[in-house]
Amino acid sequence: MFTVPLNGYLQPIRSRDRGIICHLSFVIRDSPFHTSRMTDLREKIVAAASQGLFLEASAKNLLQFLDRSSSPIYLASIEELVAGGHWQELDDRFFKTLAFGTGGLRGRTIGKIVTRAEQGAPQPLGRPEFSCVGANAMNAYNISRATQGLVVYLKEWLAASQLVRRPKIVVAHDTRHFSRDFTELVATVGTELGCDVCVFEGPRSTPELSFAVRSQSADAGIVITASHNPPHDNGYKVYFGDGAQVVEPHASGIIHKVNAVESDVYEPLPAAERGERILLGNEVDQAYKQRLASLILDPELVRQARDLRIVFTSIHGTGGVITKPMLDELGFRYSTVPEQEIQDGRFPTVKSPNPENAEALAMAIDLARKEGADLVIATDPDCDRMGVAVRNRRGEMELVTGNQIGSLMAHYRVKKLIQQGVITPENASHCVIIKTFVTTDLQKAIAEQNGLRCVETLTGFKYIGQKLGKYENALPPEALVGYRCLPEAETRRLRLAHSSYYVCGGEESYGYSAADFVRDKDANGAAVVFCEVAAYAKSRGLTLPELLDEVYTEHGYYLEQNASLTFEGAEGAVKIAKLVASYAEHPPTEVEGVAVAALRNFAAETFHDVEGDEIPRENMIIIELADGRRIAIRPSGTEPKIKFYLFGKQAPEAGGRFTPEQLANLKPAVKSSLEALWRSIQTDVERRLA
Repeated sequence: MFTVPLNGYLQPIRSRDRGIICHLSFVIRDSPFHTSRMTDLREKIVAAASQGLFLEASAKNLLQFLDRSSSPIYLASIEELVAGGHWQELDDRFFKTLAFGTGGLRGRTIGKIVTRAEQGAPQPLGRPEFSCVGANAMNAYNISRATQGLVVYLKEWLAASQLVRRPKIVVAHDTRHFSRDFTELVATVGTELGCDVCVFEGPRSTPELSFAVRSQSADAGIVITASHNPPHDNGYKVYFGDGAQVVEPHASGIIHKVNAVESDVYEPLPAAERGERILLGNEVDQAYKQRLASLILDPELVRQARDLRIVFTSIHGTGGVITKPMLDELGFRYSTVPEQEIQDGRFPTVKSPNPENAEALAMAIDLARKEGADLVIATDPDCDRMGVAVRNRRGEMELVTGNQIGSLMAHYRVKKLIQQGVITPENASHCVIIKTFVTTDLQKAIAEQNGLRCVETLTGFKYIGQKLGKYENALPPEALVGYRCLPEAETRRLRLAHSSYYVCGGEESYGYSAADFVRDKDANGAAVVFCEVAAYAKSRGLTLPELLDEVYTEHGYYLEQNASLTFEGAEGAVKIAKLVASYAEHPPTEVEGVAVAALRNFAAETFHDVEGDEIPRENMIIIELADGRRIAIRPSGTEPKIKFYLFGKQAPEAGGRFTPEQLANLKPAVKSSLEALWRSIQTDVERRLA
């Protein structure tokens, strides 16, 4: 129990007793003092907006928030910020209501300024007791709204499907601040509104959540995570019964229901109509690990890889829960970074827990140098992304990009499956590699030169998950009975015979998968697959960079450079919107003096993929230059950034290969061309924002 100042004296509030908070809030609002206090606060807010200190949209959202919210913590925090004149902070918290989008919710859960009411009683790891107060924040207010809306949608969907039962939801969370608190709130709201809610006993990865939705025959899943975002962020991602993140038509339906919920307050059902809370633990872990083991294509190769040395780090996240025991069971020799094995939402040993960044792997690389390890594997907090560093022939550790990691996995798996007779000339057209438009075309070359399809999707693994659902649903009805429980070899046989066999796929942003039993990117599975690739290279006396050069000599040299510009807060959101509109309304006709040969605007035009499926509209422009370089531009869906993807390549003559000397000579030229392209883009951005 703790106290906050209300009405000029201290009122006791139980931090997790929603009922008492609502009751006290009601009592306070009915008091004459509260009316006077609220009137004074409203006048200050309106005056600040009229003086230009505060956005009018922020003032409107703030006043609505005060009317609709339930906790005195909210009122106390807002009063403190207003009294201190922290208008920029209030703008950031209220310039919009955190909208439930196709990816769910994501935002700050700790403000740039933490109020006394939010700080509350001392908490482990130094976090505030209460999450950031605001309409545009990840907090109990928005978690409750999101869960209420999801429950309404699930009940209506079950009724329309003529399924008479309670909805079932699986919830997982990572190691971030407030992740367990939000999970408990989801379980409370869900069960009190008539759903059965399965909750993991502790932190679990996003891919295991996807697996559990399928294995538990649930109707939906929720994972509380902000992936690799900074420590002050958190998020709420929704999955449907197929184990994939929601896509249309469910996405729009859920968004509509959630955004229609105006308050975190709701009326619980009578006790007899409430759902059950079900605890998940080791039994799901074991089932998931059994499926992960099936990703190994050559068990004998792995058994003989005793001289392969690995360093693994979970960067304070959930990766150690599954990846470490998997490496143990498969017999790989590995070390960990002890300081980073501690689950800690501050991520204290890194600037950012993002395995895309060299700094996040620095401690693991140092350990690899000391131990003479061949390979570093790092996973982000919710273990859906994997970063890699490898030892080269000079004995140095070098980073491998997400595009290169995915390409090595694709190359190895296609070659091995052909060698094993799984992929044949007769069934190759039934095999598919899936990648996003902003992922390297090297993977397309690997697929097509071996007779496979390469399907391209928008950014977001939900679109890859949607494709996997399509391939599953194309199986004969009798094959679908018990499909989720069938071993990998049997599901592969069915897909090769009747549908499409997913060999592997992923995104340039360090997300990959190699099977359909998980419908999201899976760093646990990627670690297993990449360790086998490393074992294969070691068995041939090759370093991983040398194996990658083999891929280049066969398929051509492909290089990518990813960059982004960050614009935070309300002002930043305006700049990002301005850039998006500028590129759409005034697309470039040349870049760095090179003519634009083709331009695709995915927000304004309709495109279809190689399977004939229509690609949803999205704010993305792809520019192809006359010299073969390519640029993709899109705003991030989860961070305050606009992203730029640059692509360069040099292909050998038809039917030919590069010699090692040719490859060595052309690499610097391609790299230099992309660096010049990025400088030109930055100059153009400054002009567009001027």
